[in-house]
Amino acid sequence: MSKSEFDRAADDLGNIVNLGHVNFHVPDQILATLFYVEGLGLTRDPYMMGGIDNMWVNIGDSQFHLPTGAPTQAPVTRTGLIVPDLEALIARLTKIRPRLSASRFQFSVEADHVDVTCPWGNHLRCHQAHVDQFGPFCLNLAYAEFAIERGKGLAIARFYDEIFKASTKVSVTGHGLVVHVGAGHHQYLIFREEAAPPPPCAEHHVQIYLAQFSMPYEGLKLRGLISEESGPHQYRFNKIIDLDTGAHVFQLDHEVRSMKHPMYGRALINRNPNLSIRTFKSGQENFNWRLC
Repeated sequence: MSKSEFDRAADDLGNIVNLGHVNFHVPDQILATLFYVEGLGLTRDPYMMGGIDNMWVNIGDSQFHLPTGAPTQAPVTRTGLIVPDLEALIARLTKIRPRLSASRFQFSVEADHVDVTCPWGNHLRCHQAHVDQFGPFCLNLAYAEFAIERGKGLAIARFYDEIFKASTKVSVTGHGLVVHVGAGHHQYLIFREEAAPPPPCAEHHVQIYLAQFSMPYEGLKLRGLISEESGPHQYRFNKIIDLDTGAHVFQLDHEVRSMKHPMYGRALINRNPNLSIRTFKSGQENFNWRLC
């Protein structure tokens, strides 16, 4: 039998197969539309949450969920987006800046990314699509990153590794440990140790899909961590613990779904944000986010 020249482990996704959505509360749906749709160039889901109480915004095959309410307090997370064209993004953000001057909106252009703050202070980092760095996607919700207390990284890595059988990687920086938890194809939950991390926010949550749905449930239930029995295809938990001591490590609401959930694999429409009345070309309205 010939020896393989490939690193087969590099293609292991682990049990978490998709980072489905990140949820922020927003107090103003008009400003949210201005920022997420006109500024970032994303697409409002035309089929779900079509009213004024919530907005789902498509990012490839993932989403932001933006229910109306008191704003999620920043900085809880930094959300990483892969976009097809940073220059076009900068032009759109520049265009909307005057209309968001009374908010916390701002952005800065860095060497290889654009850092953006939403009107209510949540942070995003936008990266240029590049197949070698971010996979074959022109548009993707690449990661949700959280600041954690120094010394908590290993406990968090072990929690996801043992409870979820997720693909985890721990690295060391000058500030402390960084934990990457695989959450799909080129998608991650990132936990970064900081000297003074911000407090957790109850209104914030992330949603993940699992291949093996019951195994983590049993481990969470055994430890009294299930916070909501949502339905046959979904449950929730909001506390990460030290598996040795049971001590609380980090608070993050997780909406956990199975691959039998009706929403899994639903085709999401992503428009081409570069089209306008002046530049319209028939047949190019639908943006193929999978082709980079």
